[in-house]
Amino acid sequence: MRLSSRLPPGFDPNALSAALARLRAAGRPVLDLTGSNPTRCGFAYPEAEIRAALSAPEVLTYDPDSRGAQTAREAIAAHHGHGLRAEELLLTASTSEGYGLLFKLLGDPGDEVLVPSPSYPLFDWLARLEGLRARPVPSYFHDRWHLDLGALEAAVGPRTRAVVVVNPNNPTGHFLSKPEWHGLTDLCARHGLALLVDEVFVDYGLEAAEDHLPTALADAQPACPVFLLSGLSKVAALPQLKLGWIAVRGPQAATNLEALAFLADQYLSVSSPVQAAVPALLALAPGIRAQVLERLRANLATLDAGLAAHPRLSRLPVEGGWSVLLRRPAVDGDEACALRLLEAASVLVHPGSFFDLPGDGHLVLSLLTPDPLFRDGLGRIFPLL
Repeated sequence: MRLSSRLPPGFDPNALSAALARLRAAGRPVLDLTGSNPTRCGFAYPEAEIRAALSAPEVLTYDPDSRGAQTAREAIAAHHGHGLRAEELLLTASTSEGYGLLFKLLGDPGDEVLVPSPSYPLFDWLARLEGLRARPVPSYFHDRWHLDLGALEAAVGPRTRAVVVVNPNNPTGHFLSKPEWHGLTDLCARHGLALLVDEVFVDYGLEAAEDHLPTALADAQPACPVFLLSGLSKVAALPQLKLGWIAVRGPQAATNLEALAFLADQYLSVSSPVQAAVPALLALAPGIRAQVLERLRANLATLDAGLAAHPRLSRLPVEGGWSVLLRRPAVDGDEACALRLLEAASVLVHPGSFFDLPGDGHLVLSLLTPDPLFRDGLGRIFPLL
């Protein structure tokens, strides 16, 4: 039987994953500095309240709505503010599913979307599984990360359908600046493109510049169609509850929402329990996010204290998000360095090359790591860099 060409030619793990599996199979403890699952990072969740929210009588009723339950959408609109209305929202089972629906909506097989790079590597496969191509367009670093609007303009071709940006970016932490936002919406309007804005990390601002765009929703009437994605995975640090959403604004918003509802109606993937629980979960979310932000700031302070004793090492600014980019002398390739640290120090880090960071000399660390483990991990790897 022949499998679809949208799949990879094989499913062998990369060298880092294979080495990690080998060490764990041998019983060797590995200190993980890449963890992005908040439910395994030692945060105190209000368990009784979450269970109660998921046990409401409404969870026993199936009342399908292709856009999602009205009460859930009202609670999400209130969470975001900026005049967002429930009628501008559509619920999905995850942000990844939201991308799948949007790529179905916007493109035909062979079309492409532009993705400023570095960025999250999943975009390539999410686009490919819908028959589209995710075309990376390099950003540049000068004191902070910047979109290269000229490069984006030059990359627009006859089959370009959208631009995908993450605000703040994963893993660079770069918030769009307000001038970048206006340049992006103008570019998309002139070329008839949609703008997809992933804001799952927008509640985790850390060192944002004064001119940063706090949210795409601040522009109530964008010049181009805008689709904003978010979800409970980051808003409430509850990835296991599987709820995402898309906010639709800009020209043809009503038509775009109707088309998205048609696509969602073919799946009806969002579970009744999580939709019924959304108002309560969003009410609990600020307390959970406060813990996460405290952890992020504490680990940044720990990292800065450690870097003071290792002047050959540095970090890039973290405007927002859960990751930090550690800059090191490029004496070997990023993946080779990550393998070396895994073997010699039993510490797992992500090589910058996994996220298309330019050149060598970058490692990506998770700031979600519990404080003592983060400190221990830095103490092990710094002497080896």
